[in-house]
Amino acid sequence: MIKNGHHANEEAGSTEPGGSACSPAKRKRVVRVWCDGCYDMVHYGHSNQLRQAKAMADHLIVGVHTDEEIAKHKGPPVFTEEERYKIVRSIKWVDEIVEAVPYVTTLATLDEYNCDFCVHGDDITLTAEGKDSYEEVKREGRYRECKRTQGVSTTDLVGRMLLMTKTHHSNLDNPDYQQHTDNFGKSPKGNSPWTGVSQFLQTSQKIIQFASGKEPQPGDTIIYVAGAFDLFHIGHVDFLEMVYKQAERPYIIVGLHFDQEVNRYKGKNYPIMNIHERTLSVLACRYVSEVVIGAPYAVGKDLLDHFKVDLVCHGKTEVFPDKDGSDPYAEPKKREIFRTIDSGNNLTTDDIVQRIIANRLQYEARNQKKEAREVALIDTLKRKEQQDKNEAATHAAQ
Repeated sequence: MIKNGHHANEEAGSTEPGGSACSPAKRKRVVRVWCDGCYDMVHYGHSNQLRQAKAMADHLIVGVHTDEEIAKHKGPPVFTEEERYKIVRSIKWVDEIVEAVPYVTTLATLDEYNCDFCVHGDDITLTAEGKDSYEEVKREGRYRECKRTQGVSTTDLVGRMLLMTKTHHSNLDNPDYQQHTDNFGKSPKGNSPWTGVSQFLQTSQKIIQFASGKEPQPGDTIIYVAGAFDLFHIGHVDFLEMVYKQAERPYIIVGLHFDQEVNRYKGKNYPIMNIHERTLSVLACRYVSEVVIGAPYAVGKDLLDHFKVDLVCHGKTEVFPDKDGSDPYAEPKKREIFRTIDSGNNLTTDDIVQRIIANRLQYEARNQKKEAREVALIDTLKRKEQQDKNEAATHAAQ
């Protein structure tokens, strides 16, 4: 059973892949859809792909590659496969995951897991040899595309950490990131449109798509947690899972601090992801019911009363004082509704950044290699497009 109102319909499915117009009474079977990938540095782009895939069917199965497969085709992953398996399980649209799947998606895999078709973004995934890893399923008509989320990629996030500036996510002000202009997508610098990044623009519709939209019900325990939740990772997932277990019917509200506030208490180049990106990342987690965008740093009387908070939780990480030196959790402690949660996972965003920096040359080489393959493919596609136009013009002239 999937929490937060996202249940797979195990009794009925559309007779057409992705069809949802039929009433349940007219459906004959469950439509099962397959997604696969590395899911390294999982971000809201991955979550949005899985959200779109789930909308096409009743049951979503996600295959995750091993560290060995990723290293062979792309370069070293940032997270271990066990970490990646767990964070994919935490995404609220996922019904089932399959561990250690091959990098190339085959008909045999779809048949083994009884999937009607697979779904991937409208970018392209290449093997180490430069071949499309979805070639076989595309050829047999068992492939669907969903729209890639503009403004983020794993390669981009790694680049932000390597850049180590305070404006890494302000793309319009940062000359190292260029907007991509034409359809096939060479940027002014000649970069790949898939590896590169374009400006992420938050919309109310995107927030609605990610939010569960459920109000707390009588009998729910309203639990409030706050923080940066930057580069939403397995440490955050383990913490929220433990918070979820604090009540029989938890309703978890996450307060996200504005970028300036995060930088005040964390310093360096934090946050890596801006407030809009962090909002979607947190909303995609199955344990989260609601997000307060730009929550006050001090968990005060007004906030607790407004949301009728029953319990306030914080992990074992350091609590930084407010600007005036006061304890931001003084009020919930006074009310005796404050609880420290030990998730057993000490991973922090800073640890992830250190993983990247420690292997800087490897990740820079990985990014450059991936982009070079994509640019080569774009050039091939453009030449083929021009060749087709020339042939069509020749036929028309005859």
